[in-house]
Amino acid sequence: MDPLNIFVLFNIIATFGANLGGARKGLKSTVVPPKEKPKTFLQWLPVLLSILTLVCLILAVFQVGTLQYKNSNWDLRLIGLIVYLIFSWFQIWSYKVLGENYSQQVLIFRSHKLVEKGPFRIIRHPQYLSQILMDLGGGLVTLSYIIIPIALIEIPFLILRASLEEKLLSKNFKDAFIAYKKKTGFMFPFIG
Repeated sequence: MDPLNIFVLFNIIATFGANLGGARKGLKSTVVPPKEKPKTFLQWLPVLLSILTLVCLILAVFQVGTLQYKNSNWDLRLIGLIVYLIFSWFQIWSYKVLGENYSQQVLIFRSHKLVEKGPFRIIRHPQYLSQILMDLGGGLVTLSYIIIPIALIEIPFLILRASLEEKLLSKNFKDAFIAYKKKTGFMFPFIG
């Protein structure tokens, strides 16, 4: 097996436990009735696309759906690996910082709090930025001609989902969210 793909495979295994913990926390939204939960395709489509990219990444590790690996692609693949590794763990950090506020669905819990620590000090949607960059990095490291298009399709839906979250947060946290929004970027520091 290709050495860079071994790193990807080990990272998938290593992050699986952390992601499983986030998924368990996300189940809270099915047990505890939320204060507000919009009905929209943005509840399931971005999640479905993320799962699809993960399945494709697992296949790509075994060189299914990938371009041929050549020495001339090594630097590009190495950059993809670094981006993939950094943002897969950055996403987990984001979920952990959200704590009891984390859900796999866009909603507001009755006990919801506005999170302004960790990566949320500088950007409001680090989990979505991480998903985008992790998927693009995974596509580059494996040279998957399937993952990259899915990741590009995923971008506008993640932006729409983040915008929907912003509407809910603005409605429920009013002035506190306006103040928070002024000192943070949407997905990149100082932008949006």
